[in-house]
Formats: sequence, C-alpha cells, structure tokens
Amino acid sequence: MIFLDFPWQHWAQHRSSETALTLGNETLNWRELGQRVDALADGFQQQGVRAGQGVALCGKNCPEMVLSFLALLQCGARVLPLNPQLPESLLAQLLPDLTINHGLAFGSSLCVANIHPLTMNEGERFQVQWQPSRYVSMTLTSGSTGLPKAAVHTADAHLASAAGVLAVMDYGAHDSWLLSLPLYHVSGQGILWRWLLAGGCMVVRDLHPLSEALQGCSHASLVPTQLWRLLEQSPPRTLREVLLGGAAIPVELTQTALAKGINCWCGYGLTELASTVCAKRADGLPDVGEALPGREVKIVDEEVWIRASSLASGYWKAGTVQPLVNTEGWFATRDRGMLNEGRLMIIGRLDNLFFSGGEGIQPEEVESIIVKHPAVKQAFVVPIDDAEFGQRPVAVVETEDDFDLSRLTEWLQGKVVRFQQPVRWLRLPDELKQGGIKISRLKIKQWVKRNSSGG
Repeated sequence: MIFLDFPWQHWAQHRSSETALTLGNETLNWRELGQRVDALADGFQQQGVRAGQGVALCGKNCPEMVLSFLALLQCGARVLPLNPQLPESLLAQLLPDLTINHGLAFGSSLCVANIHPLTMNEGERFQVQWQPSRYVSMTLTSGSTGLPKAAVHTADAHLASAAGVLAVMDYGAHDSWLLSLPLYHVSGQGILWRWLLAGGCMVVRDLHPLSEALQGCSHASLVPTQLWRLLEQSPPRTLREVLLGGAAIPVELTQTALAKGINCWCGYGLTELASTVCAKRADGLPDVGEALPGREVKIVDEEVWIRASSLASGYWKAGTVQPLVNTEGWFATRDRGMLNEGRLMIIGRLDNLFFSGGEGIQPEEVESIIVKHPAVKQAFVVPIDDAEFGQRPVAVVETEDDFDLSRLTEWLQGKVVRFQQPVRWLRLPDELKQGGIKISRLKIKQWVKRNSSGG
C-alpha cells in the first residue's frame, strides 16, 4: 500500500462510512475520524506547533491520546509518547537533549522548563503535506544501562513494520485490534500503524477488566500474563488472533488459548525496529520464527544482527540523529541467538549473562524451563552477589498466592544443571507488574537486592 495522503485521509476517501475507531462507547467512521483530526491539527497549529518540532505526549492510552497523536502527525510534528510514571527528575535530564518544543499531558502533569504546554483546542482544518520520509516518532528504549535513548522513526519505517506483520497475520478491513499496549511502548505504536495500513478498526478502552475491553475485538497484542488472566476470565468469542511477546511463552498457555479458538503468534521485536522482527504461529518450539518480509537476520559471534526497512533512522541527541548501524550496515542487537534453517532462537541478552563459580548463566535459558511448570505464569532469574561464587541465581516468579514456591526447587532438579539452580525463590510483587508491558529486569534486580540482605 502506497499512501498519497495521510492514511486516515486515504481511508476517509475509500471507506468513508466504515468503522475506523472505537473510543470507549463512541464509534467513528473514517470520514468522522478525519474531521476530528483536521480540527485538532488546526488547534495545535494555532498554538504554535510546526513541522519538524518535537512534541511530548504524556499519558496512558485514552481517546484524547490517540486523536492528538494523529493530529500532531498531521501537523508534521515529531511525537514523543511518554510513560506518565517517569519521574520529573528523569524527564529533566532526558528532554533537553530530545529537542522538545511542546507538551501535552493526559491525567498527569508535564512540568518541564522551556516546553510550551498544549491544550486540545479545535479549529477548522490544517495539515502539512504527507511525507512518509519525515520523522514522526521518538520512542524511548528501555534504558537498562544509563539514560534511555530515543529511537527516531519515519512513517515509512512504521508502515514497513506493519506490512511485515500483516503479511503473516490475517487482519483486514472488518477486523478490530484492541490498543492493548501503551503508545509510549513500541508495541503499542505497532498496533496503531497496522490499523492505519490495513484500514480496519482500532479499539481504545479501559483495559480493566481485559475481558470487557476485548468485547467485539478480533485481535490483541498481549504479554503472557495478560493472556493467562484473560483465559481465567473467559475471553470473548470474537477474539481469534493474539500476538504474544515480552517474556517466555509457555506451551500450556498457547494450547489452552487454541482450545478456546484463539490462535497465538510468538513474536520477537525491538524498539529500534519499530516492533516485530520475527513471528510465527505458536508451535511449542523455542524459536521465534523466520524474519518477516522486509527484514534480514544473521548471527555474528552469537549476536543477532538485523537489517530492515523498519529500522529507526537513529537515536536523537541534541538536534542530530546518530546512526545506529555498525560499519557493515547492520544493527547489532546485543541479543544472543542462533539460526536453524532460517528460524531464529533468542538465547538471551548478552548484557544479562552472569557468572557463578566461573560458569556462565544466561537467565532466559533458565526462565524458559521454569515457566513450563503449570503453576508459573512468568519467571525472571537475576544474580545476587556471593562471596564464594561471585554471583548466584535467584528466581522471581508469578504464581497463585497459595502456591508453595519451595516445590519448584524439587521440580527443577534434573531440568537444569546444578549451577543454574536458583538458590532462592521469590514471589513477583505487585509493585513490579506494569499493566501488561514488559517488566523491567533492572527493577527486578534492584528489588531482589533490597530483599536479599541476610538471605
């Protein structure tokens, strides 16, 4: 699909009366959506938003967030979605280097010096010329070491990402994809651009409870713990496709879903690649499938390297875009992996590897075994310092509250080598659960360190 106008304007011309967006209890067709975006874009332009400027959008998913995102794109802005839980001290460090001119917050505040606050005023109609090569988004990386970086993508890159996923997943004009992941996460933006490319419907609702939010939806992007809870609540019959990511995916989970008529897809993606790189129908095997159309994957010294039309233009820093490809033109991911007949298996992050008594432990390998226990919904293995061994593994797991964690020690015997056996089992606390997005391994390490004194 090659758009000559902004995607929502294209569909307003070709599918004007078909449903485009469900916002809570309100439904907009493509013509109505175009009119709403026109009015908001004019309001932003009157407040000083100009093409090429950076605008921070701070908030959880809500109708206003989605409409403002589209309207700012129609102004030619470079949009930075922000997690409202980010502390102001971090934003004060981050934003000066990201060249942010304006800010708009929903259900939170965004009080940072030299950023002009916006409001959702409506006008008549305003737009710049559609230029798919223009920078449209900046997305913060996870920032596991140091400050997060901001990956900059063009509309072309986002649409290329969407096209790769839609080449294998069946999502079209009469389907509805729930915006089940936040727009400040690249997977949430992936949903939005697939919707715009396919011209289907996107649903924006409060996700609590998820079973109600999914009413009438055919598609969703979830992490395994969300799907576990959904299956416990009885999912709506309309749901038929789920794209999973963000953690090890237990076979029991996908088999249970399939028994209820839900096809599960396993995906591997990165912020820098505008979401999904590889995907496959869940089949119980440990790989993440082959590279999607428009992506190339190879392994160099156990590290996954990627080339793709969805790759970010670079990292934004002080008004310049710093390239992220190496001298050979590939993006080196820092993920350990291997290829078997074109199918990629992710072993874990090179950054996560630690040593215990001289033996290397890749946490993700141990986690993939632990989640096979029927009582475990998700698992994380992190190191704690040890005077004798240097570091030892500790497991943090999510289970039912009444499950005895000590049973996992015996169950794991013979399934991993001795030095990989966790020396302690901890239950994942509610404070670390982030409402459906990938849990920060750094935060888990910090929490374990605080709770391991004397242990």
